[in-house]
Amino acid sequence: MVGLTVSQLAAAGLFLTTPGAAAGQTEFHLQMGSLVNPFAETSDGTIVVTFQNAAQWAWGDHFLFFDYAADGGNDEFNEKDLYGEWYPTLSLGKITGSRVGFGPIRDFALLGGVNYGAQSKVLKYTPGFRASWDIPGFIFLNTDFARMVDASSGLGGGGAPSTSDGFMFDVNWLATWEMLGQAFTFTGHAEYISGVTTEEGNDDRGWILAQPQLTLDVGRALGGGGGRLMTGIEYQYWRNKLGTDVTESAVQFLVVWRL
Repeated sequence: MVGLTVSQLAAAGLFLTTPGAAAGQTEFHLQMGSLVNPFAETSDGTIVVTFQNAAQWAWGDHFLFFDYAADGGNDEFNEKDLYGEWYPTLSLGKITGSRVGFGPIRDFALLGGVNYGAQSKVLKYTPGFRASWDIPGFIFLNTDFARMVDASSGLGGGGAPSTSDGFMFDVNWLATWEMLGQAFTFTGHAEYISGVTTEEGNDDRGWILAQPQLTLDVGRALGGGGGRLMTGIEYQYWRNKLGTDVTESAVQFLVVWRL
């Protein structure tokens, strides 16, 4: 679906299965809130269903998600749209069997990635690198820097305009804690995407997108088994959303079901 060749798909499968993938974590998310169409500058109630998987393996890790978004509008934005990203890494620490970081940095990794939007027919590859930080209170905290190589079909392919290449800087994290007998999770990411020039010669602005999530373990709160069902909020701050001059600030109700 994302336009990968057979050889690229085979390489991706080999990457995750050799010398063997470790057990991962799979989640389904349901988000409900009012999100902005930055091109029409209107807001509509939007439901987003997310499938995501994260796993450690012998030489690194990977993170994959797909968002299915549907809103109440009829403006060709979030109209039953599918969007996904995949980020595999090769850990230098795991490959060498020793700590390769220094100070608070515990590891460096090579980063790959694919971004794909079905409605817009946007396809980007994101080669780069990662620094993983050893920060008290965090299960992980990573800083990623990557080139964003545009491989979209553009207007000729019936999608959004293709663009020049850009770059991204992303911070992603996970922290958990207990308070008053309850279990909480704070996770998310914040990214900067550089400005680019479209095939029409227009300049898309660089943007900042932050999506922190705060959840309570509902299963544990109700006296059942913990670690399966969480609920809370996701706050989405998007400055210059999708390269426009529109800034979004939205709180969404969030339910997380962990397999």
